[in-house]
Amino acid sequence: EKMVKLLIDHGAAVNIEGGEFGSALQAAARHGDEVNVRLLLEKGADVNLKGGEYGSALAAAAYQGCETVVRLLVEN
Repeated sequence: EKMVKLLIDHGAAVNIEGGEFGSALQAAARHGDEVNVRLLLEKGADVNLKGGEYGSALAAAAYQGCETVVRLLVEN
């Protein structure tokens, strides 16, 4: 959480696409990381970005089986 916050506070774009998971939000969702999912959403991460191994953050969270993260993504 601290590293993600530090990067965002220093100008890291939350919607950059690339890598295995496609986006930081998808990576956090795949790992069931509710804290960073919340932080990324608060900072404007786009829940609808497509790409990466799972296609979307919602699909990644569902694959992980993390109901809390799935709910967060659906609500946003």
